[in-house]
Amino acid sequence: MPPPADIVKVAIEWPGAYPKLMEIDQKKPLSAIIKEVCDGWSLANHEYYALQHADSSNFYITEKNRNEIKNGTILRLTTSPAQNAQQLHERIQSSSMDAKLEALKDLASLSRDVTFAQEFINLDGIFLLTQMVESGTERYQKLQKIMKPCFGDMLSFTLTAFVELMDHGIVSWDTFSVAFIKKIASFVNKSAMDTSILQRSLAILESMVLNSHDLYQKVAQEITIGQLIPHLQGTDQEIQTYTIAVINALFLKAPDERRQEMANILAQKQLRSIILTHVIRAQRAINNEMAHQLYVLQVLTFNLLEDRMMTKMDPQDQAQRDIIFELRRIAFDAESEPNTSSGSMEKRKSMYTRDYKKLGFINHVNPAMDFTQTPPGMLALDNMLYFAKHHQDAYIRIVLENSSREDKHECPFGRSSIELTKMLCDILKVGELPSETCNDFHPMFFTHDRSFEEFFCICIQLLNKTWKEMRATSEDFNKVMQVVKEQVMRALTTKPSSLDQFKSKLQNLSYTEILKIRQSERMNQEDFQSRPIMELKEKIQPEILELIKQQRLNRLVEGTCFRKLNCRRRQDKFWYCRLSPNHKVLHYGDLEESPQGEVPHESLQDKRLEEVLELAFSILYDSNCQLNFIAPDKHEYCIWTDGLNALLGKDMMSDLTRNDLDTLLSMEIKLRLLDLENIQIPDAPPPIPKEPSNYDFVYDCN
Repeated sequence: MPPPADIVKVAIEWPGAYPKLMEIDQKKPLSAIIKEVCDGWSLANHEYYALQHADSSNFYITEKNRNEIKNGTILRLTTSPAQNAQQLHERIQSSSMDAKLEALKDLASLSRDVTFAQEFINLDGIFLLTQMVESGTERYQKLQKIMKPCFGDMLSFTLTAFVELMDHGIVSWDTFSVAFIKKIASFVNKSAMDTSILQRSLAILESMVLNSHDLYQKVAQEITIGQLIPHLQGTDQEIQTYTIAVINALFLKAPDERRQEMANILAQKQLRSIILTHVIRAQRAINNEMAHQLYVLQVLTFNLLEDRMMTKMDPQDQAQRDIIFELRRIAFDAESEPNTSSGSMEKRKSMYTRDYKKLGFINHVNPAMDFTQTPPGMLALDNMLYFAKHHQDAYIRIVLENSSREDKHECPFGRSSIELTKMLCDILKVGELPSETCNDFHPMFFTHDRSFEEFFCICIQLLNKTWKEMRATSEDFNKVMQVVKEQVMRALTTKPSSLDQFKSKLQNLSYTEILKIRQSERMNQEDFQSRPIMELKEKIQPEILELIKQQRLNRLVEGTCFRKLNCRRRQDKFWYCRLSPNHKVLHYGDLEESPQGEVPHESLQDKRLEEVLELAFSILYDSNCQLNFIAPDKHEYCIWTDGLNALLGKDMMSDLTRNDLDTLLSMEIKLRLLDLENIQIPDAPPPIPKEPSNYDFVYDCN
């Protein structure tokens, strides 16, 4: 007979004694269980003791997390969080340097536990640590030369404990003094600083900026871009990552009027070229966190274009109208016309109208009206002027080529530029905040100070080339734009390392090549739509779905590493989850640690968290317990949601399943039809012949 569900069998350790095997009744209060354990070892004052996991996490067992205790768990009897916090609070104030160092080391380790953190914070532990950082460093200033390693370790453990305690979100970031901020900033500003101290100082500054507007202003006064740049020129990728994270945080929280000024400072300090040289093109792989920070910097940089993108042109603004005049002048280089008489003025207007038509504006009389739609607003005009000035030969060639064609075959440069700018803004998501989980940065955008404008210049030439290849007319404008978008998207997915490489990729994606790609992708949909093939598909589909289901479950058995996301800052902390080989239980726990719990799959309920993140999902079990997942990417999200749906006996509805089903069905159909190559398969089965008038032709063997 199986044991009751509320009874779990565990081992409990106590220093200097043999471990005990016990059965814990989860219905009993935790204090009663601890008293029972203490009585077994004849320990008085059971309220001074607590249970904690004996693995490397050392997390305390509380009434909230006791349901994570499973059969076979190894626990340890230890001093209670309140006692431990009180003792460490006293030990870190010891006059002995060795004792103080050991206490801070223990504090840095224990602060990861929210139960201990709450008790230590209740003793004003955060205030004590900030005081130690502010004044303690001066106190031991004279000891630095003779005890530099000890001093560095002490400060490192102090900052580590501070970061871990603040990550629990118990204390507001607004409570810290200017003196503390100045001290943390001084660690970052020093040219030679211990790596661990520098890393934690950068992490603290990032959190301050992201979580408090007042602290942003104070940090911005203490830290300059010039002081952060040297940290990017080193070889430690973790320091580089935290440095870019601080720059991103300052960029993100800067007021709108300050962002462009900050961008100008970044350009002056050559941040882009430094990142390109020392990070992107360094002889080492870029890890996920660095890729994320580069993606955030890319998004924030492109978001500077939002103001121009959402600004309508004022037809009465002479400075803005002069830009259009400049476009016309560069294209046609018309000589100044005398304007001394009303007749010559009429001639000038007529000439301008003709030239604006050749430039491809929709409104030939007043082309300023073409830029009143947002997006792309004035950004389109900026791009056109950049192209005309920096790629003058290509600009003149495109305009003159199209002005010499028939009206219906000309590619309207003005209209094309406006629609192309709008399309590129949509592709790069200009104006949207960066995603918390995305790592999709493009190295080529770090190779030029005006990368968006250069991106436009390449794409407008592509558009003109594609227009000619398609022999398009004005009625085909939207079709051409769709082809160009496909060309750009396909080239971007290859992650070209430079703009020249991007241009080369586009050369290989001609309209003919796009047609071939589309044809091959359409083949499965168009060539196999006859009735016999559809019937064969219906017969094969259950086998294919079962194959996909087994693949999903096998992937769940292998398990996946999920990122732990903290509400205060992004962290490199992970947990792991996998399905047991018998498909009965989900095991989960911190990465490279013993599983902290298991979930019987029969108790799962699915719960999509679309309102949180598109990669987030949760599983509910035991009526009031849940596991929250944020998949590393869309592929893993589909794998896990499909696998969990399969365990629940539901249909697998992800895009990945649909794609896999289409691919495998297509392959299986093609294999089965190999013998019928070049044979026309009829849409309907051949008719059954009429019955013969007699059956005399039948031969009777008897």
